[in-house]
Amino acid sequence: GINAEYGAADVEEQVELGYVKENIVRVRETRITCLVANILVFVSLVMIPRPLEYIPIPALYGVLLFIAVSCLSDFQLWERVLLLLTEQSLYPPIHYIRKVPQKAVHTFTVLQLLQLAVLCGLSFSGIPYLKMLFPFIIIALIPIRKVFNT
Repeated sequence: GINAEYGAADVEEQVELGYVKENIVRVRETRITCLVANILVFVSLVMIPRPLEYIPIPALYGVLLFIAVSCLSDFQLWERVLLLLTEQSLYPPIHYIRKVPQKAVHTFTVLQLLQLAVLCGLSFSGIPYLKMLFPFIIIALIPIRKVFNT
């Protein structure tokens, strides 16, 4: 899979004589992907007046929901939520599980879920002035990170 330490590279882990050895198998080219994405964004901006009004909103929501669900497998928060529900002996060989104590991983996951719940509560509330607190909540997350980073 893709390892965060190596960026867009496929890393194969091999265990030899009790040591984990990581070999880079393939490096993905990412400049073309960004170029194509930017071209598609430009094309969609050109299409705003006419063709986009013929796309039904539920179809658009369905596409966005599909993209979100299909990306869950690569989402580290989702992986850590699943670890909360998994017995420790069945943990997959993920690099951060080997380097960070289990209690720290679970504490970080629960805090991140709590922060996500607060932000979603502010964003989806019907009170318009409450939504203005969103940037201040994001700024308040900085000291929380500093406390838990030490």
